[in-house]
Amino acid sequence: MLSVFVRSALTKYRRSWLPGQAVVRAMSSSGGAVSPYTTLAISHPAESVTHVELHRPDKRNAMNRAFWSEMVDCFNEIAGDPGCRVVVVSGAGKVFTAGIDLMDMAGDILSPEGDDAARIAWNVRKVITKYQETFSVIEKCPKPVVVAVHGACVGGGRTSSSSSSSSHRHSVSMNSDVRDQISQSYISVDLITACDIRLCTQDAWFQIKEVDVGLAADVGTLQRLPKVIGSRSLVNELALTARKMFADEAKSSGLVSRVFADKEAMIAAALEMAGEIAGRSPVAVQGTKVNLIYSRDHSVAEGLDYMATWNMSMLQTQDVMKSAQASMEKKSPKTIAFSKL
Repeated sequence: MLSVFVRSALTKYRRSWLPGQAVVRAMSSSGGAVSPYTTLAISHPAESVTHVELHRPDKRNAMNRAFWSEMVDCFNEIAGDPGCRVVVVSGAGKVFTAGIDLMDMAGDILSPEGDDAARIAWNVRKVITKYQETFSVIEKCPKPVVVAVHGACVGGGRTSSSSSSSSHRHSVSMNSDVRDQISQSYISVDLITACDIRLCTQDAWFQIKEVDVGLAADVGTLQRLPKVIGSRSLVNELALTARKMFADEAKSSGLVSRVFADKEAMIAAALEMAGEIAGRSPVAVQGTKVNLIYSRDHSVAEGLDYMATWNMSMLQTQDVMKSAQASMEKKSPKTIAFSKL
């Protein structure tokens, strides 16, 4: 039905539209990372593409207090940025991320405030929901997010031997072995399962570590991973045994869609993929992401009804005509100058 609608209107529309300059140009690394954040490096390697890099390489990109708020601020800004159409997330240094930086966050995690059990529980809940939002904001962002994982994608905030003495002075007092074990909470999978497309290198490995330290994962893994992998048995095995999953199994199970020989090849592919996405209509791309997520959490009938309501307005865009014309002329969508959204 849509093809009939497009063809009937295309003849009239063709006279009023001339193809514009391509939205996405050749990939380049022009411009270094410029960021208002302390834990993230933000750059724009191509038109309409934003690269968000976890950037504490000396701490294995461990997630400190600043990270949890900066990710929210960053993705809220990206969500409202009409110049951004797709996001690439990666990690600086040797690993994607080591998870929670316990030495920085011990007070929040291990010493919650409160005069009695009810008040302590209330404050713990506030902390947990704050952490949950750090990754939910990625999923809520209407721009597609491609995450590129290299090395370890495992929790843990063990402070390295280079940690400052001040970090030790302000850490909670406990046995160092216990502290290191508690730090092995699995936050990285929470992050990547909130992303739309997952890539990794051959040396990447993944692990759900929480059961080893006496808790259940609480910021997204247990909710999103079953939807990502699809095999409830495999999810249960990974979550209950805390075993490592390596790159080949991650691909075969659907956790990642592609595996690359090294980080350089992976980042190049991620940016190329981002360019392909950015070259399409932002109305179509963002509408696709929103409806994919909605359908994941609703019945087929509910998803179809939501889709009909969505497209009753979104089909009234010039992007449909522009895309149809390019297709009929055997041109790439990237030759179309789509308006910002």
